[in-house]
Amino acid sequence: MNDAPDHALDDVLRALRLRGGVFVEAEFGEPWCVLSQVGPEDCAEFTPLPREVIAYHYVCEGTMRLRVEGAARDIELRAGDLAILPRNQRHRLGSDLGAPPLPVEQLDHHAGQHGVLRLVHPGQRLGARFFCGYLGHDNVSDPLLMALPEVLHLRLGDPASAQWVESSLRFAAQPAGAQHGLTPSVLSRLAELLFAEAVRQYLAGQPEGGNGWLAGLRDAKVGRALALLHGERQRAWTTEELARLVGASRSAFAERFTALVGEPPMRYLAQQRMHLAAERLRETDDPIARIAEVAGYESEPAFHRAFKRAFKESPAAWRRRQAGVTLLAP
Repeated sequence: MNDAPDHALDDVLRALRLRGGVFVEAEFGEPWCVLSQVGPEDCAEFTPLPREVIAYHYVCEGTMRLRVEGAARDIELRAGDLAILPRNQRHRLGSDLGAPPLPVEQLDHHAGQHGVLRLVHPGQRLGARFFCGYLGHDNVSDPLLMALPEVLHLRLGDPASAQWVESSLRFAAQPAGAQHGLTPSVLSRLAELLFAEAVRQYLAGQPEGGNGWLAGLRDAKVGRALALLHGERQRAWTTEELARLVGASRSAFAERFTALVGEPPMRYLAQQRMHLAAERLRETDDPIARIAEVAGYESEPAFHRAFKRAFKESPAAWRRRQAGVTLLAP
C-alpha cells in the first residue's frame, strides 16, 4: 500500500471518531468455552453510550480459539495475537468451542488493578489470559466496517508488522502487577492504533485490481476522495471540486470512482448523507431542520424531497415508524 492510500485510510479512520475502552482481563483454565459479545453495559464510561461497537481480544498468555456465530471455521489465537471484530458479532471463545458455554455470570468476578474487571475460571491448567475491550463509535453501517471481514487477526510474529506494533504488544503483554504494566486508558489508546494497523495489513494483503469500496480506498485518488467525503459529509461537494483536490480531470476521476466504488461520487455522497440523517432521526430527538443542516442540505424542503425519494416516506413519518418498531422489539 503506497503512501497516498495510507493517508486516505488515516482520514477515514479519523472520521469514525473511535473511543476506546478495556473492560475485562480474563484468565481461564482448560477446558473452557464462553459466548461473547460486547453490550452497552460494557461501555458505561462513555456518555452518551456509543451507537456501535468494535470488539477486540488481546491474548497475553496461552492459546485459545475464536469462532463467529454461524462461521464455518475457528481462528487460533496465541500470546501476542489481537482479534478484532469490526461489527461486534456474537462469537465463542475457548479451548473447546464444542463444549457447553460457561455461564459468565457464575464466574469469579472482582476488580483488578486500575479498576479493570477481572474474570477467573480455574481449570486443570492455564488456558489463556487475555484482555477484552471495545472501540465505540456512532457510524451505523459505515462502509469501511461493513467491507472488512468478520475478524481481523493481527499477529505479533507477522514479519509485515511494523516495529512499533511489536514493541507495543510486548509492552501490553506484561503481567498486570508489573511496575510498567499498562493502565486501561493507555491500553484503550493502543487498541485504536492497533485497529488501524490491522486494517492496513488487511488492505495490504488484498490482491491488486478488483472493485468495491476497499478497492476504492486503495486507489490513490479515489481513496483520497472517500476520505474527504467521509470527513465532511455536510459540505456542498461537487465532482469538479473533488477531482481538483485529488489531482485529476473531472471525467477521469468520475469514471475511476464509479468503476471502483460502483456509483458516481455525488450519488455515493447522497447515500452517505441519507445514512447520517436516518441515524439522527432514529437515535436522537433533534429537530428535522437541524438534521437536514447536519446532513448537508441547504433547506428543510430539499431534505424532505431527498429523504422521500430514498425512503418512500417523509422524515417525520419514518421517525414515528422507527420509534414504533423500537417499542415493539423484544
